[in-house]
Amino acid sequence: MQNGETTFWDHLDVLRGVLIRMAITLLVASVAVFCILPDIFDRLVLAPCHADFPLYALFNRLEDSAAALMGASAPEHGDFSVSLINTQLASQFFIHISFSVQLALVITFPVLIYQLWTFVAPALYPNERRYASGAFFFGNLLFYMGMLTAYFLIFPLTVRFLSEYQLSAEIPNTITLDSYMDNFVSMLLVMGITFEIPLITWVLGRLGILTRDFFSTYRRHAVVVLVVAAAIITPTSDPFTLMAVFLPLYLLWELSARLTPRKAMEQAVE
Repeated sequence: MQNGETTFWDHLDVLRGVLIRMAITLLVASVAVFCILPDIFDRLVLAPCHADFPLYALFNRLEDSAAALMGASAPEHGDFSVSLINTQLASQFFIHISFSVQLALVITFPVLIYQLWTFVAPALYPNERRYASGAFFFGNLLFYMGMLTAYFLIFPLTVRFLSEYQLSAEIPNTITLDSYMDNFVSMLLVMGITFEIPLITWVLGRLGILTRDFFSTYRRHAVVVLVVAAAIITPTSDPFTLMAVFLPLYLLWELSARLTPRKAMEQAVE
């Protein structure tokens, strides 16, 4: 073996060091989040359960403004509140641990990817590193935007509708902590991944698999599908609520179209 030549085992040692640093980063962040989670839980996670949540307050102001424009009296706003119960002895403890790790992963995700990037980057060409760096920044930005959209818009609408929906007046809604957290985590994660669609279409466009003609051809079909998706997410009869969910999804579609080359041959242009 020549001096300076890196073997497979050398690469494996470097990768092991990177994975250890990633694990330590996640562990330290998880412990830190675990210590402050009760306050975060009350202020952020449970905030959509109360009437003073920003989205609910905005809707109340819009209803008051609409009533004033029509010359009607201001509508009465009920005291919306969702009370959660715990039905399992160890649920609160395990949720404290699991959500600490999940939140720490979300917070440190850019750091973890950067640590992994330090291992992958030396094997890439300069132009590949440039594109990968842009995709890294853009992907993280879209992911956090998706989670914020879910937290401030989609999840509160879902909570308010489903918590008040009754098949029969004789069946009161009693919502468990496990059910609430399952929906909270899954919805934020799904919207974060959904907001990665523009990045995926950009990559497919660079590979010549997708062109802008696809979006032009199927735009009307996409509008119908997105309206149906918005109706499923927030199954209410309120057109404003439906539009509030539809618009972010449609903007993702249009952004994906703008990021996709007009022709497949454009993928070769640097």
